[in-house]
Amino acid sequence: MFIEILKFILLSLLIVLISKYILVKLLRKLAEALNLSSKTVGNVAGVATSIPEFLTVTFSAFAGLGATSIYNIISSNIINLAQYSLSIILSQNQKQLSNKAIKIQLVLVIITILIPIFMLISKIEFSISFVPIFILLFSLFYYINSNVHKLYLKNQDKEIYKEIEKEKKWIKGKVNVIIKYSIELIATSIILYFIGDKLSVVLESLAQIFNIPEAIIGIALGFITSLPELITFFESQKHYKNDKEQEGVVEATNNLLTSNVLNLFIIQTIGIIIINLV
Repeated sequence: MFIEILKFILLSLLIVLISKYILVKLLRKLAEALNLSSKTVGNVAGVATSIPEFLTVTFSAFAGLGATSIYNIISSNIINLAQYSLSIILSQNQKQLSNKAIKIQLVLVIITILIPIFMLISKIEFSISFVPIFILLFSLFYYINSNVHKLYLKNQDKEIYKEIEKEKKWIKGKVNVIIKYSIELIATSIILYFIGDKLSVVLESLAQIFNIPEAIIGIALGFITSLPELITFFESQKHYKNDKEQEGVVEATNNLLTSNVLNLFIIQTIGIIIINLV
């Protein structure tokens, strides 16, 4: 029994460490090799930091632990917002939150938290019927996030808007670098897949041996899988200094929103589909 608990801790931490020190860094290097804007880098980081949730939710669903995946997403999204807020305060970037575009994005983040909480309180089942609804909501949130900076940064922050919208052309010789990072990303994803497969077996054993509620396992996974976001929130704001603090906040905010939207509307949808198939 002790071995199963140890396996759970080690496998979960392994997913986080690989995501933090390998996956996130590879994606950031790839984004920088393409000379992407701070907004786009934030979106890329959001995708990268959602990989742990994708793995734990997917393999929890395959193990038949539907409630575990649901609580994993809820706790992850709440913790993401808490960590983002902490990073803003400690980086002393509170004044950057006055930007209307960032305010709208944070409202969307809060909605990604309120929707599943409302469903749980109202005892609404996460059934297959929610799949098209979640996909539509994902499309809506993506559209708003893609255009919100055009509306509110255009007049009041022209220079920042110009940087956000400007995607520089590839520098000659970058193609080999991009291919290299892409191969490394594929290899990393394969490793994470096998670790996630082992984790699903351990989760199923823990639930049966200790009769642990799926909600507790899901919340524990939420804390573990949210650690990569904590790192990227701080790193993004440290990356931009000397009157470019808003770009760091833009990157961190897009990281937060992309991660939460993917967690709820895409990863949770995948979990729902798997649960129904299983």
